Amino acid sequence: MKKVLMILLLTGVIIIGSISGILFYLSRDLDDTNNITIEGINLSNIPDGIYTGTYENGRFSNTVEVHVESQHITDIYIIDAVRFERTDVSESIIQSVIDSQRVDVDAISGATITTNAYLKAIESALKGDPIHE
Repeated sequence: MKKVLMILLLTGVIIIGSISGILFYLSRDLDDTNNITIEGINLSNIPDGIYTGTYENGRFSNTVEVHVESQHITDIYIIDAVRFERTDVSESIIQSVIDSQRVDVDAISGATITTNAYLKAIESALKGDPIHE
């Protein structure tokens, strides 16, 4: 009986420890990414080319490739996605940026932190030098 009780107790401790670790991993970096500021980009100052940008912050890290032609964002490709990405969210963010030709767009409801992470990577791309002209 004592052996069974010890096994059950040990199993419970392992399960609780695992759940705590998962919750810690999923919740870290939330505040930093939630509170970043997305600045406006003046596309008239951006030469034609392909730009790569990265946002790095734990599981919200991502890399994008932004194509600019005639001072317009024509395409955005995700090179390295946010972990646990929802493709409907990333596709919606990309479409919103292309449609509005701005990076300071409204966040996707229910996905503010993921939206911020992608927008910051796009902003970073457009602030850098093109990798191809």
